[in-house]
Amino acid sequence: MLEPAASNDEVILERRGSAAVIRLNRPKALNSLNLKMVRTMRMALDAFAEDPAVSVVVLTGAGERGLCAGGDIRVLYEMGRAGDAETTQFWREEFPLNYLIAHYTKPFVALMDGITMGGGVGLSSHGRHRVVTERTRLAMPETGIGYFPDVGTSWLLPKAPGEIGTCMGLTGLEVSPADAIFAGLADVFVPAEQLPELVKALSGLAPESDDEAVEAVLSWFATSPGESELQKHRVLIDRCFTHDSVEQIIAALKAEDDDFARRALETILKRSPTSVKLTLRLLRDGRNSSGLVECLEREFGAGTEILRHHDFYEGVRAAIIDKDRNPKWSPPTLDKVTAEDIAPYVEGRHGTLFPEHRL
Repeated sequence: MLEPAASNDEVILERRGSAAVIRLNRPKALNSLNLKMVRTMRMALDAFAEDPAVSVVVLTGAGERGLCAGGDIRVLYEMGRAGDAETTQFWREEFPLNYLIAHYTKPFVALMDGITMGGGVGLSSHGRHRVVTERTRLAMPETGIGYFPDVGTSWLLPKAPGEIGTCMGLTGLEVSPADAIFAGLADVFVPAEQLPELVKALSGLAPESDDEAVEAVLSWFATSPGESELQKHRVLIDRCFTHDSVEQIIAALKAEDDDFARRALETILKRSPTSVKLTLRLLRDGRNSSGLVECLEREFGAGTEILRHHDFYEGVRAAIIDKDRNPKWSPPTLDKVTAEDIAPYVEGRHGTLFPEHRL
């Protein structure tokens, strides 16, 4: 049995009745992930899986601002700039953690309260029971920093209705709790003030309880999330984002006399042109993939290649380092990014994360 972590640890492990609670504990950094946190979570999940007294695992975040804003990209930026050979180690361990959550042997409940972005989506949306609140702000905003939606979202986003996932991946715009449920990235809406009672109810489950028992508890607390904007604009989104080239998507958005289309268009045109084209390629490849492992492997290769190029460092500089919000992308426009430019990112030449799986 695991000993409880100290309150100043970056991941706090608690036992409440038959529930094991994993609390991300970097509230000042919006609970952003680092390698030590990933390793602690992996150790905890392995231990809880073998503990007969644990019926359910609950993932939550310290503070009221968010579950997790993603990986600590400042660290990746600094290591990549320094040419550190261990720069990719974070992904080498984070991506298998995403896979473990997706295939966890016990009920796994993610409380997606507040900001849930990037790596936070990877920790939660792969789980079997995903809870959003009125404070949830979900996004995969990576094209805005010269990166791409990773943590297995090239597997998840293509499963959203129609082209909802394509829209979310290319724009990176924040979506509401109702949108998250509609996109298949969450399951139920529970008011934030009810979360302590929800955890208390889960902790009272018998040790042998299964997913059906957890679903019964969640349904007792669940309420309506309200209207989904993505669902409201579904027909337009499908019409514009069905194309297999970014240029065609841009042209389709320009042809629409609609505020949603104009906002999506304006957003995409501000993103890294290389990242936008790479993201579309990964989402289309993900749609035809055999499973999560294939997508994670492909994303790992793309991320490793990203570190060799300009836009990631420029995007992080503009967003995190200098905070001028004025990145200078290279190439600067979509028409300058060719299929040949994208090819190295998806060739899979950077090793394997899951040698035990045959793709």
